Amino acid sequence: MQITSKLTMAAHMVCAIDYFGGTRPVTSTFLAGSIGTSPVMVRTIMGMLKQAGIINSSKGKTGITLARPLEQITLLDLWRAVDQSDADSLFHFHENPCPQCPVGGNIHAALDDRLEAAQQALEDQLRRTTMADVEKDIRLIAAS
Repeated sequence: MQITSKLTMAAHMVCAIDYFGGTRPVTSTFLAGSIGTSPVMVRTIMGMLKQAGIINSSKGKTGITLARPLEQITLLDLWRAVDQSDADSLFHFHENPCPQCPVGGNIHAALDDRLEAAQQALEDQLRRTTMADVEKDIRLIAAS
């Protein structure tokens, strides 16, 4: 299973909301132009971010705002809000391996701990990265 582009679009949105929020109303149309996607996709992701308590949105002059500071929003928060399926595991096993086959009958047990460790490593890295870290890098790169 591949993580979809919703995670990177959500990160883009959160950074743009903070970056431009003090200078102009940030709308779904504005974000769609920055991301290079449709306003419908932006509104879909916005709904997920709003439900997760990451953004606030209102019609009118204020537009979209962050519900909490960038330092309190991690990539893991965004992933859980927009991209993590209802399943507990990132990895999905094929449905019907042959139980009589030495490989088919044991592949699940041989991979379970390894795949769980891989998912935990991913989640740990996403948890360590705040959106403040990402925006700091954006500002440094933009200034150079």
